[in-house]
Amino acid sequence: MAQQCDICGKKPQAGNRISHAHNVTKRRWNVNLRPVHAKVNGQGKRIRVCASCLRSGKVAKA
Repeated sequence: MAQQCDICGKKPQAGNRISHAHNVTKRRWNVNLRPVHAKVNGQGKRIRVCASCLRSGKVAKA
């Protein structure tokens, strides 16, 4: 399953992990997803939503 918010479409970001010796390796910042029961088209449905969408009120919980 994709690591993506069902409301805003937010995905993991990529970047570099840099050590004290300045060794550079790839890393990811994952999205803070929460499974919630929300109303979608008038019906209750289980979707995966990021925490920022929950806090901002973009999701109507069922």
